[in-house]
Amino acid sequence: MTYRVGQRVRVAARPHEGHHRTPGYVKGKTGRIERVHAAFTNPETRAYGEDGLPEQRLYSVGFARGDHLVYVDIFEHWLKEAK
Repeated sequence: MTYRVGQRVRVAARPHEGHHRTPGYVKGKTGRIERVHAAFTNPETRAYGEDGLPEQRLYSVGFARGDHLVYVDIFEHWLKEAK
């Protein structure tokens, strides 16, 4: 699924062994798509010598907490549409 700027998404809360770029502090949290980046090879599989295909779209997701907003770049396979 391709997400659009402004869309609310939830980060998967699944456990993950080994290398991955999704910080634990955003797993299970809801944020908003702030920017849509290009698709890149998957670093979670490239770290283990695989080709990283198929490519995954990368998104900047904003998470609000009080007066603060944190932006985290998250690959598409970690995101689900928030209800």
